[in-house]
Amino acid sequence: MTASTVWSILKEHGIPPAPDREHTTWAAFLRSQAEAILAADFFETKTLSGATLTVLAVIEHATRRMRILGATAHPTADWVTQAARNLAMDVQDTGAKIKYLIRDRDVRYPAGFYAVLADEGIEVVRTGVRMPRMNATMERWIRSCRTEPLDRTLIWNQTQLLHALHEYETFFNQHHPHRTLAATAPLRRLPEPLESDRLVHLDVRRRDRLGAILREYQHAA
Repeated sequence: MTASTVWSILKEHGIPPAPDREHTTWAAFLRSQAEAILAADFFETKTLSGATLTVLAVIEHATRRMRILGATAHPTADWVTQAARNLAMDVQDTGAKIKYLIRDRDVRYPAGFYAVLADEGIEVVRTGVRMPRMNATMERWIRSCRTEPLDRTLIWNQTQLLHALHEYETFFNQHHPHRTLAATAPLRRLPEPLESDRLVHLDVRRRDRLGAILREYQHAA
């Protein structure tokens, strides 16, 4: 992606200029504004009957916290708008200071989606044409969601899909270590260092999720 392309996209959405904007990359912008950025995307999965279910999810760039906004066989405008309302209420409850939401050019985002977020002071930033790397953080999570739980689970229906997704959301937010977070999870800090006597008598417990597809390990209290 060229600097001029990044500049035109940022300018289109009224993002304040930097002193050296011609040489600002998209990656540099994402790093500098990470605390204020959400990213969203749709993805699809199939049930055993062949039905296609659409999932809408968002991720916070700074904390890597995931939110599954819902899954449906019919992603209508009303459904997507209601998902935006639920997201807005959740952002308010957590106190996150979100200013931008990055999304691709999928036509399933209705005008109501923009309106709900605009009321919360959140600007929607569309990625460039054929530039999936502009939403790479979200795309990376979707790949993880496919390879870790969904590709290893037989999905019968929407209810089971939502159960699997929310189990993975909890696992990802509370247990999954992230290199960008110094090996912590989005909603969980690193444990205190073990004392020398406890190192001799380790007591590590395992918790299984989704029939042991996902496994969590931690020291017993």
